[in-house]
Amino acid sequence: MEKRSFYADQHIHTSFSGDSDTPPELQIEKAIELGMERICFTDHHDYDVVSDIDFNLDIPRYFEEMRRLKEKYSGTIKICTGIELGLQAHLGDYLAKTAAEYDFDFIIGSVHFVDGLDPYYPEYFDRNSDNAYEHYFDTVLDCIEKIKCYDSLGHLDYIVRYGAKLGYSYSYGQFAEYIDPILKRVIADGKALECNSGGLSRGLLEPNPCTDILRRYGELGGELVTLGSDAHEPDTLGCCFERCGEILKSCGFKYYAVYENRQPKMYNL
Repeated sequence: MEKRSFYADQHIHTSFSGDSDTPPELQIEKAIELGMERICFTDHHDYDVVSDIDFNLDIPRYFEEMRRLKEKYSGTIKICTGIELGLQAHLGDYLAKTAAEYDFDFIIGSVHFVDGLDPYYPEYFDRNSDNAYEHYFDTVLDCIEKIKCYDSLGHLDYIVRYGAKLGYSYSYGQFAEYIDPILKRVIADGKALECNSGGLSRGLLEPNPCTDILRRYGELGGELVTLGSDAHEPDTLGCCFERCGEILKSCGFKYYAVYENRQPKMYNL
């Protein structure tokens, strides 16, 4: 196993994502300042959604810029090219084709839209007031049963970032019957589970997913975990990584996975 310096951030957004204005170079400079030896850009690509934000990634232009930055920062920091694919069950063929067409180092699979609605907006909870969390987790399971072209499942309990603000109670124990099948599928498919510090940087007391889910993943035999900040601006890049590392170690993990050419390499926590 490789000895680490500062944890590598493998979930970073830039102005290539519709919800960020941050130039990629600012994220790189922040990573260098923190002492990271490598990072991976994972800008959004949520295809076939209705939103006031354009989440379609211009992939050819993105790769062109990544090539320029890799050359500019060669010898200073390792830059990997990734993508955060928005998973929707009906997009299996399209997403598989996209993943195969380009030489990504790392692909995060995340569920942001459920029945066309992003839980970021209260309308999702208005429509699903009786089963908001259950329906979200059912949708995640349906997506990963049908889509296999990702490497790590992103922010499994993403919905709690917004449900908590609206007073929806949440714990792993409340929804274990919905979450355990997701974890078992991730493990059976040889995928990783992301520990996303975005929950902490957004004011929650836990990362996404929460500690109890991470612990349960290990209990079920899960070994592959990735670390990502979900940073849309430099101030949150690498945010709370030391705390996430301690959480993962408390759950029994000794290593985290860093992906290059779609293959994991294990580093000490």
